[in-house]
This record gives sequence, C-alpha cells and structure tokens, in this order.
Amino acid sequence: MYQDPMLPPVVARALAEYRSLLADHGITWGEPPLGYVRMMSFLRFPDEAYQMSNVPDLDRAFRDALRGHTTPDGLTVLQLTPNGLRLEARPLAVLSATPLPGVLLVDSARDEPATVHVDGAPYPVPPGGARLIEITTASTLTIDGEPVDLSVLTRAAVPARLRLSAGFPCRWSVTTADGQGWYPDGADRRRDYHGEPFFHGDDLLVEVPAEPLTVRVTRGMEYSTAEAAVHPAPWRETLVELAPERLYDAAARGWYGADLHVHLNWAGDIVATPAAAAAMQHGEDLHVLNLVAGNVAGERVYDKEALHHWAGRDLPWSDATHVARMGVEYRNDLLGHVHAFGLVAPPSSYHTGFVGQADWPPNGAACGELRELGAVIGYAHPFHGRVEHPADVVRAGERNCEARALVVDAALGLVDGMELLHFSEIPGTVTVYRRLVGAGNRLAALAGTDTMLSFTRQDTVSSPPGWERVYARLSGPLSADSFANAVRLGRTFATTGPWLELTVVDEATGLHADLGDTLHLRPGDRVTVTVRTVGPEVERLELHTADGVIATGPGGELTTTLDVTTPTYLVAAASGGRHPRSLHREVYAHTSPVYLDVAGRHVARPEDVHWCLEWLNLLSTTIRDHARLDSRDQLRDHLDLIEKAITVYRSRLI
Repeated sequence: MYQDPMLPPVVARALAEYRSLLADHGITWGEPPLGYVRMMSFLRFPDEAYQMSNVPDLDRAFRDALRGHTTPDGLTVLQLTPNGLRLEARPLAVLSATPLPGVLLVDSARDEPATVHVDGAPYPVPPGGARLIEITTASTLTIDGEPVDLSVLTRAAVPARLRLSAGFPCRWSVTTADGQGWYPDGADRRRDYHGEPFFHGDDLLVEVPAEPLTVRVTRGMEYSTAEAAVHPAPWRETLVELAPERLYDAAARGWYGADLHVHLNWAGDIVATPAAAAAMQHGEDLHVLNLVAGNVAGERVYDKEALHHWAGRDLPWSDATHVARMGVEYRNDLLGHVHAFGLVAPPSSYHTGFVGQADWPPNGAACGELRELGAVIGYAHPFHGRVEHPADVVRAGERNCEARALVVDAALGLVDGMELLHFSEIPGTVTVYRRLVGAGNRLAALAGTDTMLSFTRQDTVSSPPGWERVYARLSGPLSADSFANAVRLGRTFATTGPWLELTVVDEATGLHADLGDTLHLRPGDRVTVTVRTVGPEVERLELHTADGVIATGPGGELTTTLDVTTPTYLVAAASGGRHPRSLHREVYAHTSPVYLDVAGRHVARPEDVHWCLEWLNLLSTTIRDHARLDSRDQLRDHLDLIEKAITVYRSRLI
C-alpha cells in the first residue's frame, strides 16, 4: 500500500486530532486562556489589536480601538442601534457557491442585551457591548430571532482563469482593485504582515474574475518583486509568465539562510500540513527550515508526533540546497524560551511552568540535554522592549517570555546564540546582545520569525517562513550538520532582507578575518574594517566595538580604520524604515562579531561584566519572589547555576 512520505500515519492521526480541536474550539484549539491565547482572534487585525489593553472584555476593547478608523479587510461590522441595525461590509466577488471565511463584529448601542445566532449557535451581546464572531459568506444570521440579510457580503463576478508560470517555485499574489485576493483551488487563503494575499508554487491555475488584476511574484529576500497588470478575458485562460530577478545569490558565496523558529501547528484558523511547509520553503528559496514542536499554554505539545517520527533526519522535501528538520522549542514564560535545531532524538521535556507546574528544572538543564542530543541552541524572541538597565530585563517578574536566564546559560556555554531578529522590538534585544558579547560571551546572531503555518492572517505570525533569516557561512556543502557547525562558530548575520558582510584586515600581517573569526593583535595594532550591503532598503550603516559606534554611513559600503589597544569586538548593523521588502515594522540586519584579542586576552569590558553581574543579582531575587517552586531543593538548583555564572563573570575581571 502506498504511503505518502509527507504524511506518515502517526502524523496524519495528529493532524486529524488538531482538526477536531479546531472544529470544537475555534482558533484557540481549547488552549488555556492566557493573555496571548485570548488575543488570537484579534491579532488578525494588528493595527487595532496593538491599541487594545489586556482587559476582561476584549471584544469591547477591539470595538473601541476600531472606532474612528476605516474597517479593515476581512471584517464585517453589524451595528445594533436602538431603532434597528446597520451592516457595514465590503462585498467580496464570488465565482461559485463555495463559502468564503470572514469575521463579524457585532457592535451594540442598545440598552438591553441581545442574542446573535450565527449558523444556529447563540452569541449573547451585553448592553452597549460587542462580540467578535467567525462567519462565512454562506452563514445564516439572526438577531433576537429576526433574520439578517447577508447577501451584501458578496457580489457575483464573471469567471476567468490565470495560468501563472515563473519557471521555478515562487510566492505569488493575485488581487483585484479592491485588494481581494485570489488563490488556486485548495490553497490556504493566507495574508502576510502587510495584508498582502499570497500562495506558493509554479505553473498554477487560479480562477479569477474577468476584471483588472494585479499579479506579483517574488521568492524570498534574495529576489526582487515582479509585477504585471492583467485583464483576463471572460471564460478563458490567460497565461502570465512572470519571474522575479535576483538581488544576490547567497549560496553562490557559500552562505545559506535559515529560519530557526517556525511552527507547523500552534493553534490557529487552519491545520497546517508538511506539504504546506514544503511548498513555502521552496517557494521562498529558504535554505534551512527548522519546524519546532512546542506547547501553547497547556500540556499539549504540537507536532511532537512529527518530531518523534523524523528526529535526526531531513524532512522528505529536502534537497541539495534546501534542508528541513523537525526541531524543538523549549519554553518557560518566566525564564525564557530556546529553539533547538539538528537534534538527533526527542528530548525528555518541552516546557516548565505552565498550568501550575513548577519552574523547574532550570532552563540550563534543558539546554544541557538538548546539547547532548546534538542540537544547536538559541534563545528565541529574547526581549520585547527597550533595555537600558538590567532591571529592564527582569522587570517585575511578569510571565512575558523574556530571556531572563540567558545571562546564566551564555556564561556557562549552554547556548550558541540568540535571536536578534524576531517578531517583537529589535533595539532592546540588540542592546542586550552587545552587553553579553562585551562581557566575554561568544554568541551567534540568529533569527527566527515564529511564523505559525496554522494561522492565515495574524500580524507577523502569518507571514511566510524566512521573512527574517540567519545566514551562515559554510565550509562545504549544505547539510543540517554543516549549518549547525557554522552557527556554533559564529559565522552568521541576521537580516530582514539586506545582504550584510563585514571584513577586518590586520594591517601588520595582512590577515583577513570574517564573521566569527578572531584576530590576535598586539596593543596599538591597526585594523581596516569594511562593511558592505546589498538591498535597496538600507538607509544607514553602523560599525560598533564594545565601546560603541566607531563609524556610520549610508547603505552600500563603509570603511574605517581602528587602532586597537584593548580586547574588543566588531559588529556591523544595517537599518532602514518601513519598506515593502521587509515584513516587519523596520528594516534591520546585524552581524555576529569579529573578535579582536589583544596580548592573548579576549574581550571582557568591565562595564559589561558588571552589567551582567547586576542582572544575575536581580535574577536571583526574581526567582525567589516569582518562580513557582515546590521545594527548597528546586530553588537551590536555580541559585547554584546563578552562582556558577557569577563566578565565570568575576573571573573575567581579573
């Protein structure tokens, strides 16, 4: 009997179970209602969601954030007034009777409660309240028993067909003038951070209306976007041959880009399959994809079955220039999360601290086990705000996923790097990274999008994998092992799109150093530093040592010299404002260091070492005051690791 290599029975059973959870519970899949779980329905409209407070009545908060603004795509508003009702909708063109999904916001200005029935299910709406409800264009809707005409949600269109061809797998977008997206039959109806509809593949048929259309095609960050205006003839097939141009070819230079933090399933509005991940990886020309098994807010670990089946092996769609693996996200919301790539077997633990569990063992214990399993390990989305003082790291002990234990695990050599690029704010993370490196820790600059393929519209989460990447310089052909080894050596840079390279030359010897390398210098030796970028979105270049900025300039190329008297490091950063090539709020790229050792000593800037020591002192207090622990022995395990880290940092001051 034939068995689909993409869908072994154990994985198929897990996906069937996820579909039942989606059918029974909606977008949350029944996960415990932690803050980020409660926000899932609203983050499909990120501009409004970011204005909301985490209050008990999120529906009302969403309604209030929407007032005074244009109704976002995909949302229908039903206003209940004292004298009747008013339906605000942007009609969708339809070619068949197949229902299209949507979201309904019921906004009541009445002094009495109302009950809305959608497809027979009741939804109470309090006086002056609001309710967000999943609907389709075929839904039936009644208010207190009175039917509401939903025919305004759609308009009939004359059908046509496009055949899309680029000659290789790509990311496509097909839209009508009003922004409505059109997809191949059976494709998930995905939209990215900018709200752009997209799907992946080549030689694709798309049923469309016989109206003016815009077709766009790209292939991840190494390519430009090509665009064509098309007006297909009714009832006929129109061929659109369109291909993006390369901006740079990283693999030709020996560099390969990875997204180390992608979820196949993590709750959401659909259940994602391995085939969907394969189409996205090839359509984005993403060299390395790490699909991580992880929990949301409870005990269930999503895609654990896939990890058990494929651990230590390339996923079936891997080839010479594309490697996909199942990895792990180990999570503790008080102490931070890590992702692991390249492990040869499943770990014994995936999370601590959830649903009343103890925050034990320490993250370092999990990192140690993952390291024994052959994984390369990085802290995920470490910090979510500005950081000036160690107190900004530990904050008030709130469970917000920030990487409070990173200072311990970095000192003890238990992690290989940290995400400088992730879905949240970048500057605070970069500040902490430079402090840790300046204090003597060797950490690679990493990137992980936290893309979740089971969401079709959800802020950055629904953008395609690889919209941020960590590029690593390999010494040979691409494989999971060669990529992991390059990360361990710090031969990396992280980027939202720009190509970024940094070269340092010792003027006395002529020796060249690239990312992750160390130059061994004498006091007073001079080095020449050059940084180069490719990409139209770069507005500013910066060169940094442990002491701060030493040179700035526009995008392109920047060269300067430095007389080195004490041990330090060099990193480069490229930045810019909002840009279509960046599926984030800003453009950014940052390298791992080139290390400049002097007279046999590695960088250990006293100000940075003391900064880390203060962080450790505050972390000790945070664990005493806020960790869920069942015994003094569990507390002692945490404090013992902190003491070992303190010893390491103090030794660097000698």
